[in-house]
Amino acid sequence: MFDKIRIIARIFLCALLVYACGYRFAGSGGFPDNVEKIFIEIFENRTSKAGIERVVTNQLVFEFTRQREKSLASDPVVADATLKGVIQSIRTRTISRVGTEVANEREVVMTLDLRLIKQNGDVIWTAKGLSGRQAYDVTDLKLENDRKESLAIARLSERISERIYSRLTDDF
Repeated sequence: MFDKIRIIARIFLCALLVYACGYRFAGSGGFPDNVEKIFIEIFENRTSKAGIERVVTNQLVFEFTRQREKSLASDPVVADATLKGVIQSIRTRTISRVGTEVANEREVVMTLDLRLIKQNGDVIWTAKGLSGRQAYDVTDLKLENDRKESLAIARLSERISERIYSRLTDDF
């Protein structure tokens, strides 16, 4: 009986120390400058990849909905701030080969710039040059490679969206 009380007391003490030090799960803080509601604009696409702006924006909306559903505003008029993004570049490059001519694996690399702008026009948060990469295997079939590249872009958008949300809610 005494051992159980001692174990419970140690667990409680550890939890208290962690809480007192300010540790918490990533993304559990608030938005900058006491923003409660954010409107996410469709990102600007400065690449030659048509439709990528919708993929990235939709994934970011999904991430916000998953993490904190009531944080999204459906109209910029009722939002405290607007999140604007620019897809600066997206490129595909070969990262491994079979011989000198045949690609075995490629990766998609995407770079974004973001700004969170309050209703009065003040920029309260920025992230320039946020980038990520996702690898995929290459086959002999062009249609299959295009499908794999699209899946890699979707996965990359998912990971970048998680990073954006986490960085927006870090209270450091």
